[in-house]
Amino acid sequence: MPKTKVLILVNEEKTFSCRMTLCVICCEKSGMMLEITSRNSEPDSSEAKEPPTKKLRQDSDGGEHEVEDASLASAAEPMTVSEPNSSPPPDTGSEQNVSNTDSSGEKNSSESRGHEGGGAGEKQEGAASKTPSDVQQSVGADEGGDGKLDDPHIPAGHTLEVDVGITEYLGDHGGVSAIIKQRYSDFIVNEISSSGDVVRITSMALPPEDSKEEDVPHGSVDPIIKDEVQAQLKQLADNPDTSQTVGDDKQERQKLHQAIKAAFPTFETRTEEKEGQKVITAMHKSSAGRDGRKSGPGQWPASKSKEPFCRFVMYKENKDTMDVISLIAKFLKVKPGLFQYAGTKDRRAKTSQEVTAHKIHPKKLRDLNSFLRNISLGNFRYVDKPLKLGQLAGNRFTIVLRNVLGAEQDLEKGLNSLKTTGFINYFGLQRFGTTTVPTHFIGRALLKENWEEAVDLILRPRPKTSALCEKFRRVWAETKDAQKTLDETESRHSIERTVLRSLCKNPKNFNGAIQSLPRNTRMMYVHSYQSFIWNKVASTRIRTYGMKPVIGDLVLPPSAENIEEDETESPKVQPVVLDETSLSQYTVYDILLPLPGHDIVYPSNDVHAWYKSLLEEDGFDINNMQRKQKDFSLPGAYRTVVVHPRDMEWQTFQYDDYTIPLALSDLERLNKEPEPVSLPDGKLRAVSVTFTLPSSSYATMALREVLKADTSPAHQTSLNTA
Repeated sequence: MPKTKVLILVNEEKTFSCRMTLCVICCEKSGMMLEITSRNSEPDSSEAKEPPTKKLRQDSDGGEHEVEDASLASAAEPMTVSEPNSSPPPDTGSEQNVSNTDSSGEKNSSESRGHEGGGAGEKQEGAASKTPSDVQQSVGADEGGDGKLDDPHIPAGHTLEVDVGITEYLGDHGGVSAIIKQRYSDFIVNEISSSGDVVRITSMALPPEDSKEEDVPHGSVDPIIKDEVQAQLKQLADNPDTSQTVGDDKQERQKLHQAIKAAFPTFETRTEEKEGQKVITAMHKSSAGRDGRKSGPGQWPASKSKEPFCRFVMYKENKDTMDVISLIAKFLKVKPGLFQYAGTKDRRAKTSQEVTAHKIHPKKLRDLNSFLRNISLGNFRYVDKPLKLGQLAGNRFTIVLRNVLGAEQDLEKGLNSLKTTGFINYFGLQRFGTTTVPTHFIGRALLKENWEEAVDLILRPRPKTSALCEKFRRVWAETKDAQKTLDETESRHSIERTVLRSLCKNPKNFNGAIQSLPRNTRMMYVHSYQSFIWNKVASTRIRTYGMKPVIGDLVLPPSAENIEEDETESPKVQPVVLDETSLSQYTVYDILLPLPGHDIVYPSNDVHAWYKSLLEEDGFDINNMQRKQKDFSLPGAYRTVVVHPRDMEWQTFQYDDYTIPLALSDLERLNKEPEPVSLPDGKLRAVSVTFTLPSSSYATMALREVLKADTSPAHQTSLNTA
């Protein structure tokens, strides 16, 4: 009887044993064995490492960052967010760090940079000192001040809230101390769709019209994996010359095709006749076709011609939105531009958001779940339109504050104050960078059209940076020689290298060096300056007038449900100026303050003079904010002064082990993980806070109102080193 030989070809891309195990088990059940031929000497991760690239993002907590493409990194190796004009190596920060990896795979350290916010206050002896914090961000130096609290543990030169205009509180309660986002699993973000629904991943099933079940269960491995099967697999993998024959039964071959494809979603299989013997060959889809939309099964159904998009929920852990999209596109062999989303989400968090993909079949997306780490795709459906940036109503946060110290009544009063009164809608410290040269310094130079100063601010030395980073910056400070400085940089210094390459071609063309940067990087700098002015004015407004509207204030007109805060385009909604007749119709939650620009109106009261004075201090004319270069000719925007969190709730816990989750993510709920419980005798206290914010608001600024303390990463770090 003719025999069928099964040949698994593994070319340049490496495979790994757990996928082979599934394939062998499936075949063992049908009386078949495989021959596995590997052209690689050792198994490796399913997510092949590539040189990191950098992108700019604005996360759901409002901050803009340049991030390294670490979507292929392990959960045990969380990536550090790097601000565009910084250059410390990833994961090490600008200072030496002491870290450990806990049993769950989350890396915890007492570093100077890397998270979304901070806590403050006194430290309980013997408690938090034994509880390492995760990667922490440091931010830039004070503009005019010394940039320090009265705390010897805070590194000199790090920006604090007061340095960027964040000074006021709304509540009158006493403050408490807490560690914010000690672990990335303490920060959970769910997008709120434009229809007001909380986006959650609740199912990984295909849409009903595509729900025909395969013969081989997808994404699951038979729980009964015998030791001898594992041993046999190893023998097959280690010995390319080993071969096994199987019966020439068409149904068995069909099952084998299905088994291989279920075990290796990125493989294509085909039956060939070789030397009188039928051979099933499996290879990566890259060998079969470059376009993941056209090759292999799962082509776009003809019945969905009027719905050319697959809309799905993307769940991720400790990964950046853009990096995950790039990774998905890479595995499907398509361009990242086929995917659209409403906004990026925090990297150091567990997040769920909606994505649309143009003519990418749900099955192809679903198949990725079997091998992508810390990424899950689900809730697939067909739609007729793609998502657009800004097409969301906000984000729902669940944040665990750990090692809470202070009076119980102050904690409860602070939480109730946030729930009933809200918080000042400050731009958080993430907006201003992670180095001793805040981004708004560079933005100010750009708006003044002082290109040489802007370049120097990007390249100048900074205290507390690594020796390698300090070396190239010192070379620049001493020589102003672009080529010599460039020779001392590394690939991760993308912003600096871009500027230096331009200067190498034309040493005196500083404007050209700035223009060589990506547009979103240039815009981030000037938006940071706008944010600085807004924060300063907001503090003065609350300090002077409190929580009541006054004549001359700007408010959102009744016809507008919300204000779209787009700093790059002229405002679409014109605010109303309060007068005596309309004053009683509005509250503090309606008050708007403008971000400076040439196409906005200013309040017709003392607030106008505050803007004028601040801008004049920096050499700007409030009536002449247009610039020769379009990118720096900012129209301005409007932002609400006080935000009221919606649907806020909280739960307190007593705990001992900081590695035990105190809030469940979507995936944990989908897997029916048990709800967190409070230990009656737990030595440490935590509170899990859940609330919904508009997309432009910072969760750390909301938590600041509860803590009544500086949330800067520098101060946060002091809680773990005091």
